[in-house]
Formats: sequence, structure tokens, C-alpha cells
Amino acid sequence: MKDYIFPISMLSGTIIGVGIFSLPYITAKVGIWIMLAYFFVLGLVVILIHLIFAELSLKTPDFKRLPGFAKIYLGKPGETAAYFSAILGLLGALLAYLIVGGEFLEELLFPVFGGDNLFYTFIYFVIGVSVIYFGIKAVANVQFWGLILFFLTLLGIFWRGYPFLNFSNLFSSPNINYLFLPYGAILFSLWGAALIPEVEEMVCHKKKLLKKIVFISILIPILISFLFIFLILGITGPQTTESALTGLKEYLGDGVVILVLFFGILTTFTSFVALGLTLKKVLMFDMGIKKSHAFIIAGFTPMVLFLLGLKSFISVISFIGAVFLGIDGILILLMYRKLVLNKSGFLRLKTKALIYSLGVILFLGIIYQIIYFIK
Repeated sequence: MKDYIFPISMLSGTIIGVGIFSLPYITAKVGIWIMLAYFFVLGLVVILIHLIFAELSLKTPDFKRLPGFAKIYLGKPGETAAYFSAILGLLGALLAYLIVGGEFLEELLFPVFGGDNLFYTFIYFVIGVSVIYFGIKAVANVQFWGLILFFLTLLGIFWRGYPFLNFSNLFSSPNINYLFLPYGAILFSLWGAALIPEVEEMVCHKKKLLKKIVFISILIPILISFLFIFLILGITGPQTTESALTGLKEYLGDGVVILVLFFGILTTFTSFVALGLTLKKVLMFDMGIKKSHAFIIAGFTPMVLFLLGLKSFISVISFIGAVFLGIDGILILLMYRKLVLNKSGFLRLKTKALIYSLGVILFLGIIYQIIYFIK
């Protein structure tokens, strides 16, 4: 239990976050066959990069995180790039949770209190930023039970929504107009490399288990993502919304949807607080920023971005996934290259092919997403 279940549930529970809510909508746009192809390719890419980072973690002094790894293997430029990616990526993730959390809260409370999306997003923000300020972190330590609750929620959706399941909703014709839409969102939905050093510390006496734990921890989100797509898209079809849960109301009835939305709010809120606390600590302890300034940056920047008009959930997570997680992946590959060179003095053809093929995929994804965002 201690060696497998808790490390796997921590990593899988962290990976299964707000990104999963985007997948049914994207599948409705692009078609199931294109989505399956993306999952096959990017699932393999994510597994390989996470296993590479696990090996790096095993062969690097403990109590380091990605910027610390980058400094050891790539020097000051690597460390700077890692901090840049980590901070902007965390800010973007906080914005994504704010967008979806506000939508869930609006759907839950609008019938009682009225109001608009900005009102409920502001309430969500005020409560979240207050918890970040006081540093209460117990709400972030719920990965194991959160994973159990997520399975129970899926069972509830299936139980109530079974009569509405329509398999024809799943097998619409591929739409090449949205061919590149899934890339960043799927990366965002499956990525959890930053937690691998934490998992290593959890299995400190049996580190040989780390790679197996990482492999299983990526497979679980892939399988759950497929199940979530099947349920939501099978029920709501063309009416699938960007955040998935808000489109269930007219099919499942108020009672079930209230429970589902409450769970959605709880999971997004705990993740919002956990990421906010993480960013505040990075700014304070790694960047040397004063506590009050770190709190302002971590707590208020996502709301400022929201007020500036960054309200598209899919666009936000696609950019984070493709650009900032892509940068993290390239840094991991460069570090692994340096590790191998330091150890043997040369790169085998197989290793070189692996590093460069994965790097090219991530690099092209970054370039595409930046061009698409500018347009």
C-alpha cells in the first residue's frame, strides 16, 4: 500500500486535473479517430519523457526540483529557462482553474442567487486567494481521496446518464479544420513531471520501484481520460461545453448535476490553492521575492489576466501545454543528454534518435502554438 498505492495515487491524482474537462469538447470538434491518434502518440511521448526524468531523478542528488536539476546539468541558462517555464506555467494553470471554477460555481448557484460569470469567478477568486494568503495546505493533500471521489463521480454520471448514451455521438466524422486543437490540451492533461522528485522521496527505500510507479501513474490518467470522453460526449454530443460538466444539466437532472458540479468545484479549488501555494513558495524561496510581493503575484495575477479578457479555457490550457510544458520536456531531454554524455562520453544511436525525435515533436508544438496564439 505504502510502496505503490499512495505514490501512484499522488502522481495520478495530481495529473488528473482541470485539463480532463477540456477533452470531451475537443473530441466533439476534431473527431474521435484523430483524438485517439493524438493520445497514442502524445501518450507515448509523455511516458518516455517522464521515465527519462525518473532516471534523472534517481541519478541526481535528492531534494532537487526541475530548476535545480537544470542548474546541475545545464548551468545558469538552463536554470533560468526552468524558472521562466515553471512560473509562467503555474500562472497559466491558475488562470485555467479560475476560469473553470468560476463556471462551475455559476452553474451551481445561479438558479438561487442569479448574477453573472464575473461575479462567481470573483467569489471563487476571493476565497482561493484568502487560503493562499494564510498558507493553509491541508486542502492540497487530498490526492488519494480525490481520485476515489473522481471514480465515484464517473460512476454517478454513468448510472444516471446511461439512458442518454448515444454511441453515434462518439463516432462523428474527423474534422481537419481542428486538426491541431488537441495537442496542447492533451499534453496539459497528462503531464506530471514536476511531481516525480516528490514520488522518489516517497519511495526512498525502494527507488527501483520509481519507473514502474511513473509508468502506471501515466496510464491511469490516459484510461480515465478515455472513460471521461466516452461518458460526457456520449451523453451530450454536439451540446458538449468547453468545461464538460456544465452541459450535463439538461440530461441528468438537477440532483445529480449539483453533486457533479460540487465535486468539480472542490477538485478545482484544492488544485487552485495547491498551485498558488507552490508558486508563492517558488517566488519566495527560489527567487528571493518578499512574502507579500510573492503573494500578490501568485494570488492576483490570474484574476488580472481574466479581467484582461483571457477567458477561453481551451486556449489557455492549450498554450500552457504546448509552450511551457514543451519547454520543460525539452529541458528534461537536454539534461538526459548531458547525463549520458557525462557517464559514457558518447550517445548511442538509439539514445540519440530517442532524444532528438521527442525534442522535435515538442519544439514543433511550441512553434505552432505561438504562431496560432499570435494569429
